[in-house]
Amino acid sequence: MFTIDDLADRLAGYLPQDEIQQVKRAFYYAEQAHDGQRRRSGEPYVTHPLAVSNILANMHMDHQSLMAAMLHDVIEDTGVSKAALAKQFGEPVAELVDGVSKLTQITFEDKAVAQAENFQKMVMAMSQDIRVIIVKLADRLHNMRTLGALRPDKKRRIARETLEIYARIAGRLGINTIRVELEDLSFQAIHPMRAERIKRAVSKARGNRRTMIRQVQTSLQNCLDDDGLPGTVIGRQKHLLSIYRKMRDQRKPFAEIMDVFGFRIITDDVDTCYRILGAVHNLYKPVPGRFKDYIAIPKANGYQSLHTTLFGANGMPIEVQIRTREMEAMANNGIAAHWLYKAGQTERPIAAGSHARAREWVRGLLEMQRHAGNPLEFIEHVKNDLFPDDIYVFTPKGDIMELPQGATAVDFAYTVHTDIGNGCIACRIDRHLAPLSTRLESGQTLEIITAPGARPNLAWLSFVVTAKARSAIRHALKNQQRTESIQLGRRLLNKALADYETSLEELPDGRLPRVLEEFELKHADDLLESIGLGTRMAYAVARRLTESPADDTLSSDIGGPMEGPVVISGTEGMVISFARCCHPLPGDPVIGHLSVGKGIVVHRLDCRNLDELKRDDPDKLFSLEWSPEISGDFPVGLRIEMETRRGLVAELASLVTDADANIERIGIEERDARLSIVNLTLAVRDRVHLARIIKRIRNLPHVGKIHRVRN
Repeated sequence: MFTIDDLADRLAGYLPQDEIQQVKRAFYYAEQAHDGQRRRSGEPYVTHPLAVSNILANMHMDHQSLMAAMLHDVIEDTGVSKAALAKQFGEPVAELVDGVSKLTQITFEDKAVAQAENFQKMVMAMSQDIRVIIVKLADRLHNMRTLGALRPDKKRRIARETLEIYARIAGRLGINTIRVELEDLSFQAIHPMRAERIKRAVSKARGNRRTMIRQVQTSLQNCLDDDGLPGTVIGRQKHLLSIYRKMRDQRKPFAEIMDVFGFRIITDDVDTCYRILGAVHNLYKPVPGRFKDYIAIPKANGYQSLHTTLFGANGMPIEVQIRTREMEAMANNGIAAHWLYKAGQTERPIAAGSHARAREWVRGLLEMQRHAGNPLEFIEHVKNDLFPDDIYVFTPKGDIMELPQGATAVDFAYTVHTDIGNGCIACRIDRHLAPLSTRLESGQTLEIITAPGARPNLAWLSFVVTAKARSAIRHALKNQQRTESIQLGRRLLNKALADYETSLEELPDGRLPRVLEEFELKHADDLLESIGLGTRMAYAVARRLTESPADDTLSSDIGGPMEGPVVISGTEGMVISFARCCHPLPGDPVIGHLSVGKGIVVHRLDCRNLDELKRDDPDKLFSLEWSPEISGDFPVGLRIEMETRRGLVAELASLVTDADANIERIGIEERDARLSIVNLTLAVRDRVHLARIIKRIRNLPHVGKIHRVRN
């Protein structure tokens, strides 16, 4: 069994003796605190924190992280407080332990919400000290290694959570040794039979190809030696989940996946990396389009390497990665390499850059968390954003920005700054104006054009791919809808109060706070928002506001529809919508229906759906009228009978364009060999504009009946 003395011997390779003594003191403290506690497997509980510390020692983490790993379950599982830990081991260690400790389980509606809440709290802890997540990953890795004692259903649940969240975080922070093991252990827990079969097949394939692998390795090493290039060639192993995903996604048999030989060449410096690349390209012909330079443009998690694919003997593909020793340490340990170099008091740029990128990522998570409506929405954003294939684009000043594959100009704008995203109205890609929905490609230069007062568009959610953009757009739209709902609610309430010859501003002191207390609301804006969204009736609230304090009950059938129409100006935004069933236009007699969550839905007075609304919900109907200054485009449907002939659609389109209108939708159905029915949806300004267009269409030859579509 691995002991604290074994760990101390390992730590002696990179930590001073006084720090090793502090780690040992933390172990003895944890051993005493967990005395009598055992794991599901029957082992003493202290074996778990000792194993977690050993994982961190393999990554050369600092002594405070190792002490936190020893003590990470003490606060939750024993009677020791955070203050006691701070007194014994210092405030930094106590804060780390507090961040890593398993969170007290609160009663949630389901386990998904509980996991999402816990992850949110972990992000908050990460923002204080990024080492929290590294200790947490080591804790999860040891738990995955010892899943055997759990029920199969619990194993699968923990494995899925590990695969979706923890393995992706490890990848995002560049800690690939932990990521690969977490992925393989999760795969074995979720699909044990598939994992076992692939494992056996891999073992057999490696045995059969051992001679060929040795020949390629020798050939590459001799090539370096002949050119006097320092470097070590090692075989690169494919891990189980990677093989399984390629077989499933690329629909390839196991033999084709294992036909690719992977090698890694480790050398001293960047200059030698490029010289080795030239040497191996002279030895074997490179596969066109398969070279990637992650040294010049590193991945978002700090990963750097040269990747190339070669045609080997008999045409077999050979994948080669070329990197320095520091890059190798970064590829395996990612952000953890930062503390390895700090321990040696030599802060290297590669490690410092990784640490800065990690902190930037955590800042992005915190911003997403503030914008998310609930924990589940937040964790869904994070899962979508954790493991993208990156593209690299440039700002006008030449700065490189990493974005996921498929990102658009709007994603770029929000990556630069949330305010730029919210205010963007157009973009230039390589100095040419382009739509905001344009999919970006590596190497492009982007310039975002903003305007004061501009607001995000709901349609953006259909094409953005980054979690930051999606959460920021939703947050802005929610605020926009709330503002508009409050404005509409104020208008509706004042209209209702006018029947009592008063207004919101003229109410007696204390009347509004009393009603807010009855409705269990904190602010007047909350009441106005609920009226604007249709969850409370304006006339009922007005009646309650004008009652004397002695009337302390709110009747369910008080009042009636308010008199006098509400004026529609067309600038209400998201809280007034126009019914698709009857397509009302300015000039049509209209009526309003308060729909819960949507605000006012405007219908034509002759809409057939009103019969059902009058029967089911008469209290939510009220009069509307159009403002004389209303402007904008409104959809309307036309049904036209025409003789079937060539150029029909082009002729109609030209006529509508000349009339200063837009065609939103057009459909043609043949009634018989001679006649066709054209269903046209236009965007027009008002009834007068529509009448002018209909008159022009009637003047066309071969046009029969034409009428406006009614539901």
